[in-house]
Amino acid sequence: MRYLSAEKIYSGREILIDKTIVVNVNNKIVDIVDSKEIDNSKIEFLDGVLCPGFINTHCHLELSHLFKKIEEKTGLDNFIKEIEQFRKTDEKLVLAAIVKADEEMFLNGIVAVGDICNSNHSFNVKNYSKINYYNFLEVFAFHPSRADYVFEQGLKLYYQSKQSSSITPHAPYSASDSLLKLIRDYAIENNSVLTIHNQETEDENLMFNSKKGKVIERIKSFGIETDFWKEPKVNSIIATLRQLPKDLKIQLVHNTFTSETDMQWANNYNNNLYWCFCVNANKYIEDKIPDIPLFIKNNCKITIGTDSLASNWSLSILDELKTISNNFDEISMQNLIQWSTLNGAEYLGFENSLGSIEIGKTPGINQLLNIENDKIAKHSTLNKIL
Repeated sequence: MRYLSAEKIYSGREILIDKTIVVNVNNKIVDIVDSKEIDNSKIEFLDGVLCPGFINTHCHLELSHLFKKIEEKTGLDNFIKEIEQFRKTDEKLVLAAIVKADEEMFLNGIVAVGDICNSNHSFNVKNYSKINYYNFLEVFAFHPSRADYVFEQGLKLYYQSKQSSSITPHAPYSASDSLLKLIRDYAIENNSVLTIHNQETEDENLMFNSKKGKVIERIKSFGIETDFWKEPKVNSIIATLRQLPKDLKIQLVHNTFTSETDMQWANNYNNNLYWCFCVNANKYIEDKIPDIPLFIKNNCKITIGTDSLASNWSLSILDELKTISNNFDEISMQNLIQWSTLNGAEYLGFENSLGSIEIGKTPGINQLLNIENDKIAKHSTLNKIL
């Protein structure tokens, strides 16, 4: 047995003081006791604070080979065009980068990942990874004539994946009504977990309200017919969510240009929504981050992601929390830890074993050092204990 303690333990649900975590040889928590009940010589009293292993609910592992390949702060339109240029990359380089990125996340205290997949490139690495993965098999087709084909491609990936998986849309502007219906019906039948990129730019809402802006122009630039499409004259989140299930878990990612009215409508439509922030990716691409306190005010369930190494400087949840804390001093460390542990585990369906320091779980344990006044600071660091 190991007996682990610190001045404060952020369990994912609450802050524990003067407690000791008892773990067995399999790193399973078998007890949490008052420290005074344990022989002091047995306790490993660690500096800083302890928390569960982190849950990264939004990543694109298969884009890891694009690290530092795309220029920063040039906007999403340019970012997507750059991604398209790198689609045909030597598969050995892609696979090597995936292996390295998986190890980076593990060393950064991440125990589970919700990973976007457009191919099967990452599947074999995940079969042997120390990290728990949930695969979001992303399909996109703006024109309804391609809906059946791309959904069938998603099904093929589904049957290849050995991890928990679901077929999910990419973004409101890349999913026709026909494709959303296929995804919705399959999700209801299979009780799927869904995710979708949401309102990453102002132009996304502009497209849905007036059929103008960079997003619709980019679709046209790819040679895709747009004359058939009639703008719904509502923001993209409303137009899309009302075509998806009302009761299944759905994660909205980025939300940089989501209004308070949008939040309220969405939360009223589906009380199983999760709102994922990947703030460093937002800074990397658009140099703008969401108004996170507004989401707290509206009782949104928040999770944390890293996005990809094509759009980030690292795959570190701690780095994401640093950026949030640096920009929004009023957000408590307890909130940050819950978002990046328990909320993520509940969203991905891993809450029975991960996400909180509780008896019977094997959540992993991270040691956070250089915490200032109960805040994650720019120079805070992490040690992976379990």
